[in-house]
Amino acid sequence: MSTKGPAAAEMRDVPFAEALGGRYLSYALSTIVSRSLPDVRDGLKPVHRRLLFAMRQLHLDPKSGYKKSARVVGDVIGKFHPHGDVAVYEALVRLAQDFAQRYPLVDGQGNFGNVDGDGAAAMRYTESRMTEVAQQLLVGIDENAVDFRPTYDGEDEEPVVMPARFPNLLANGSSGIAVGMATSIPPHNIVELCAALVHLIKRPRAATIADLVDLMPGPDFPTGGILVEPRDSIIQSYTTGRGSFRLRARWEQEELSRGLYQVIITEIPYQVPKSRLIERIAVLLEEKKLPLLADIRDESTDVVRIVLEPKTRNVEAAVLMESLFRATELEVRIPLNLNVLDAQSVPRVMDLKEALQAFLDHRREVLQRRTEFRLAEISHRAEILRGQMVVYLNIDEVIKIIREYDDAKERMIKRWKLSDVQAEAILNMRLRSLRKLEEIAIKKELAELTAEEKAKKGLIADEKAQWKAIETDIQELSKEFGPKTLLGKRRTTIGKPPAVIEVPVEALMEREPITVLCSQKGWIRAAKGHGLNLADIKYKEGDEARFVVQTFTTDKLLAFASNGRFYTLDIGKLPGGRGHGEPIRLMIDLDNDHDLVTLFPHLPGSKLLLASNDGRGFIVPTDEVLAQTRNGKQVLNLGDGGKAQVCAPAEGDTVAVVGDNHKLLLFPIAEMPEMTRGRGVIMQRYHDGGLADAKVFKKVDGLTWRQGESRTRTETELSTWAGQRASAGRVAPRGFPQNNRFG
Repeated sequence: MSTKGPAAAEMRDVPFAEALGGRYLSYALSTIVSRSLPDVRDGLKPVHRRLLFAMRQLHLDPKSGYKKSARVVGDVIGKFHPHGDVAVYEALVRLAQDFAQRYPLVDGQGNFGNVDGDGAAAMRYTESRMTEVAQQLLVGIDENAVDFRPTYDGEDEEPVVMPARFPNLLANGSSGIAVGMATSIPPHNIVELCAALVHLIKRPRAATIADLVDLMPGPDFPTGGILVEPRDSIIQSYTTGRGSFRLRARWEQEELSRGLYQVIITEIPYQVPKSRLIERIAVLLEEKKLPLLADIRDESTDVVRIVLEPKTRNVEAAVLMESLFRATELEVRIPLNLNVLDAQSVPRVMDLKEALQAFLDHRREVLQRRTEFRLAEISHRAEILRGQMVVYLNIDEVIKIIREYDDAKERMIKRWKLSDVQAEAILNMRLRSLRKLEEIAIKKELAELTAEEKAKKGLIADEKAQWKAIETDIQELSKEFGPKTLLGKRRTTIGKPPAVIEVPVEALMEREPITVLCSQKGWIRAAKGHGLNLADIKYKEGDEARFVVQTFTTDKLLAFASNGRFYTLDIGKLPGGRGHGEPIRLMIDLDNDHDLVTLFPHLPGSKLLLASNDGRGFIVPTDEVLAQTRNGKQVLNLGDGGKAQVCAPAEGDTVAVVGDNHKLLLFPIAEMPEMTRGRGVIMQRYHDGGLADAKVFKKVDGLTWRQGESRTRTETELSTWAGQRASAGRVAPRGFPQNNRFG
């Protein structure tokens, strides 16, 4: 069978990487532009834009009746959106949820889900129509205000962007994940947005982000809550277009009899399902990680009412709530990533001023296009009216021509130099229009149109007049959704950053004995209790025990690595002791080139002796080595090829150092500096090798080291090995371990 033909002629060899890269780039661009990122001008993604346009074609305005959501979804996927009906319906549902959208664009009738996280009913059971806010996005769409493009099948047209009288991007916010980028924009208050827009119109160059934040101090979430982010941080986030906002649940203390009280949560953070929140708090309560809390109940109806019972009346409500804010989603951080498509459909991160200015520029373009459209209408109507005036001035002759000639249109055009439009309008006039009153009405209308045409041309030619018209329109929008209306009233309180409340560790977790087990290969777990039978502990094949640390669930676990870094682990988050645990490298950022030196619980107020293999070291307070991130905290600086060798408690008056050369040196701990970070000082000098081990002990108690598995030896006559720091030392006493370790 021959393979030659048209299809074979088009085949060509392409490197696989090039073919894959080209196709992936096409997919990425499609995802970014056509699915995930909103347009800065109308704040809508294509699916939302198509939903509103389809509802407009179905005449589902706020004053009309509802139609089945299935009808709307069917029109969208049939005409405009070549995707599945489930995705389209989910988008419609979200536009109707007043707890998800600050200003809903869809007025839904039926079950559209709730704040508990329950889903909506099937589209065949729900009905929908547009809200007044959605109407504001469509104002002027019939007046050539925006461009249209062919739909995916070429049979119809859809708007590229909405005229958007309403600043939807910042008012309702948006979120989405594209390929290699994402967007997350929280909702804002429309009245405050309008004030900021007016200020930007009046002072386009002088307006600063701080000025705008004075007018719109932060997001306004549909579920309320209290915004406790510092103002400087808010300004920084709006300046860079990236950041986050700290949001807390709203609560109040309800007094009961006999000095008891309970805490009532009336508003929960944005996008936190209430049922999931309560479930997670209940799980923490069961795991004894919230010892200040006795019980939690959900007494919500159409309003949120979550009841928290403290374990004892002696616990202050503020302390109880602080412990919950730290451990649960009663406090969240709402991200800001102002990544949008600009007017040229190019994705980029904007600051607040750029986003507002982009909306204003779009409104000006819409104003200009609508004005030009109206001028064209005026010109067309005036042309017709001037033609109709010919009828009234020559009514008898016009009637005669129409009655006697088949080519009446051409004769009238030639006789009175009419345009084709004027002649057609004369022929279409009704006899009842041939009254004197109609002639007067035409003259009046012509005069009004002439005056309007003059005003419109003046508007097109005057930039200041355009900005004044936009300012007036924004002020009218602000009045329509004023602070006294249900939609305009701010829901999220702008609070001050909370004062630091010291919450005892016991308030975050029940203090229970626990044994941390870490194997040679770095698998870590936490078994309940102390005094475990280590012979019964099972490890993975080829692995064995390395560190066994007896501590408590409320302690912090410190890990010191050979790179000189300290890492802090939360014992309460370690895997349980039944399995083999998890690799510790998943919990801390420790390179494969380095390993753990020691693992021990943090003892506040204590001190540690740190030393590297080149014989340098210093004393560091334990409180200074706590790390806040997975990356750890660099404390012991190392020379080229060096590694951390020792981390031991600095309890005593004498330092003992032994080298790989089996020489031992003792000197007073007073000769060791106390530092928070550095290389330290030379502890012992070596001709060959380096430092093997070091410890701190009390001289009166003698120097102790391990002999064998279960025996120890203590040497009290130590004058032979006593010397000054940085000396070489003497050969260790007979019986000292050949591995040069104290134990």
